[in-house]
Amino acid sequence: MSKLKNLIQAIRVKQWVKNLLVFAAVAFSENLFSRELIIKSVLCFLGFCLVASSVYLVNDIFDRERDQRHPDKKNRPIASGRVRVWEAQILALGLFLAGFALALNLGRAVFIIFAVYFLSNFLYSVWIKNLAILDVFFVSLGFVLRVVAGGEAIKVEISTWIILCTILGSLFLSFAKRRHELSLQGGDAVSHRKSLAEYSTYFLDQMIAVTTASTVMAYSLWTMWPGVVEKFHTRHLPWTIPFVCYGIFRYLYLVHQKGEGGDPTQIFLRDKPLLINILLWFLSVILVLYFKI
Repeated sequence: MSKLKNLIQAIRVKQWVKNLLVFAAVAFSENLFSRELIIKSVLCFLGFCLVASSVYLVNDIFDRERDQRHPDKKNRPIASGRVRVWEAQILALGLFLAGFALALNLGRAVFIIFAVYFLSNFLYSVWIKNLAILDVFFVSLGFVLRVVAGGEAIKVEISTWIILCTILGSLFLSFAKRRHELSLQGGDAVSHRKSLAEYSTYFLDQMIAVTTASTVMAYSLWTMWPGVVEKFHTRHLPWTIPFVCYGIFRYLYLVHQKGEGGDPTQIFLRDKPLLINILLWFLSVILVLYFKI
C-alpha cells in the first residue's frame, strides 16, 4: 500500500490543478453547458494530466541527485529512493502512451500540441532549466499549450487576449518561484539549479513587478476591449478586475511576507483567501458571460 502511495506522490496528482486551464476555451466560448464539448474538454484534461505526470517523472529521474541536496525536494519519492528509477521509467512510459492515446482521439492538432509540450519539457529537463530567463519562458509555454489544447479539442479559436494573460500570469508565478528557491537555499541554490547563479532577489523582484503590472493591465484591457464587449454583448466584465488584483496582491503578500512561492499549486490549494477569491472570480465571470448580470 505504501508503494502505491509513493507512486501516486511521484506523479504529483496535486499538480493536475494546472491542467484546468484546458477548460478556459469552453468557458470563454460560452459553451460551458454544452455536454459534447465538456466531454471533449474533460478528455483533454485527463490526457494532459497523464502526459504531465510522465513529464514530472522524467524530470525527477534527471534531477534526483540535485533534489537530494534540496531541503524540500529531497523528500520526493524518486530522490529519497522510495520509488526506484526503473519503476518510475515504466510508469512514465505507461502514462505517456495513455495520454497520447487520448490526444489522438481528440484530433491531430491536439496530438501535436501534446507532442510539443512533452518535447519542450524534455528539453527543459536536460538543458533549458540551466539557462536564466529562458527557463522561465519554457515553463510559461507549458501553460499556454494547455490553453491552446483546450481550444483545439473543441475546435474553438483561442483569443489572443487569453494567450497574453496566460503568458504574463505564468511568468509572474515562475519568477516568484525562482525567488523562493533563491531565498530558501541562499548560496547553495546554484548546486540545485545552475540558472539561479544568474539571478538575484533584486532582479527577480524587478521581473515580478513588471509581470504583475503587465498581467493586471492585460486583463483589464481585455475586459474593456471593444471587440470583447461586442463578442459577449456585455460591458460588465470590468467588475471582475478587483478579483484579479486581489489574487495577485495576495500572492505577492505570501511571497514577500510569508516566504512562500515555491509551489504555486500548493499555495492556491492551501491558502483559503486566495482559493475563495479564485472561486468568486470564476463565479463573477460566469454570471457576466452567461447570465449577462
